[in-house]
Amino acid sequence: MKPEFIHLHVHSAYSLAEGAMKVGKILDTCVKNDMPAIAITDTNNLFGAMEFSLNAVKKGIQPIIGLQASFLVPQEKENAFVKQKPCLMPIVLLVQSEQGYQNLCKLNSAMYTKKSPQDEVMLTCEMLENHTEGLICLTGGAAGPIAHLLKDNKAEAAEKILQRFAGFFPNRLYIELTRHGNWNRGLDTQQIELAHKYNLPLVATNNAYFLNKDFYEAHDALLCIADGRYITETDRRRETPDHYLKSSAEMIALFHDVPEAIQNTVSIAKRCHYFLQVVPAQFPKYECPDGRSEDEEMRVQAVEGLKWRLESYVFPRAKDEEEKRALEKTYTERLEIELPVITKMGFSGYFLVVADFIKWSKSQNIPVGPGRGSGAGSLVAWALQITDIDPLPYGLLFERFLNPDRVSLPDFDIDFCQDRRDEVIAYVQRKYGTDHVGQIITFGELKARAVVRDVGRVLQMSYGQVDRISKMIPNNPAKPTTLQEAIDGDPELRRLKDSDETTGRLLTVALQLEGLYRHASTHAAGIVIGRKPL
Repeated sequence: MKPEFIHLHVHSAYSLAEGAMKVGKILDTCVKNDMPAIAITDTNNLFGAMEFSLNAVKKGIQPIIGLQASFLVPQEKENAFVKQKPCLMPIVLLVQSEQGYQNLCKLNSAMYTKKSPQDEVMLTCEMLENHTEGLICLTGGAAGPIAHLLKDNKAEAAEKILQRFAGFFPNRLYIELTRHGNWNRGLDTQQIELAHKYNLPLVATNNAYFLNKDFYEAHDALLCIADGRYITETDRRRETPDHYLKSSAEMIALFHDVPEAIQNTVSIAKRCHYFLQVVPAQFPKYECPDGRSEDEEMRVQAVEGLKWRLESYVFPRAKDEEEKRALEKTYTERLEIELPVITKMGFSGYFLVVADFIKWSKSQNIPVGPGRGSGAGSLVAWALQITDIDPLPYGLLFERFLNPDRVSLPDFDIDFCQDRRDEVIAYVQRKYGTDHVGQIITFGELKARAVVRDVGRVLQMSYGQVDRISKMIPNNPAKPTTLQEAIDGDPELRRLKDSDETTGRLLTVALQLEGLYRHASTHAAGIVIGRKPL
């Protein structure tokens, strides 16, 4: 059966405290409803791109990578001395090709490194210059800059931006129509007229934030949690019950008067043919002295390091010269076993990079742990001062750490002083370039106790009542209890849920929101060093 409609504007849970659908749930819905392709367009980020791509392909779904970007609408200042708050409106960018993905990454990075004076993430016309090849642009629907200006009776300004977009995205710009709640028919008519005037295609989307209508109240509560507001407030951000992942039949019926807008969703999906795949690890380039290769430098440093270790730590425990020679033979033979494996598997640069920043840290008197895990079984690591444990007296096996049959990458577990690890990160940035070094992101989740407290607050329940319910959920950091497990295991909590309407509403909403992402933050010590600019 040929596809009739493809969703091209969808928010996953990676639209932090905004999207209420985990990637897996979106893909399960696609399978259930025979949707052959879908785009995920999270707000100002590509956090879920890899997870989405890999899992979509496994399920036989075509992933379309994209994002919803907050575009800075150019404004004429009424007063040159007054700094106006940026006027940010959403547009959608979809990846067609590998070049498009690279451009989208550059644009997304620029959005965070060149923020507004108010520290807001935004996309500008200047950023789009020379970075649009391989990308398709949708104008953002009823909330986008074109519609926004039309609603403000600024048709001339809307046309100017549309013309700029058409120049940025030749034959790759679509006027996006969205219809939620009591949608503005006059606005739709104006946008359709613009499409005809400039010979631009139309496309229909639904800007979905949640799976179905039953999730609307929970999503509304999520927005309140994000903004620090109450459900009862009227002057706040909110979406409509129509912002869900509608079926193809629902979308076709909704846009029955503009069938080309439905047909173009399939055309766009056919134009997008790029998705992310797992690639071999690419280690940063270690600059070797005297023109040596990484393998040669590895051998030089390992041999010299072992000599120092023997003289400083091993020979002092020998009884006589004969035992020294025997020990030297044993350690040298072990080194000659490990080195060929390391070089053959292409890990010389990896060892050298790790050794470099550990040696630097020690030279600066920054406390460094002795090394944990299987890495402590490597004599080469000990010789390079990556670890401080001699593996031979303890019978530690190198093969547990690295051998030709190991499928996954080996890892060194190294501890740095938390008070001075920023100095280590700064050294790595200086050594390899700030554009080659990035810190790992981590996501804060709405966990059982926290989500109950958050939902209770936005529902304006009394603190005492919410506190009592929250404390009925077991708190075990080693093995966190889910809210459903707590309800199943506590008869009193079940009774409250079934007998008290307010508590029942609290727990129902909390169950729907549990596990969604609240915010993003920086991992304390996890960094990525790239072989090329990130």
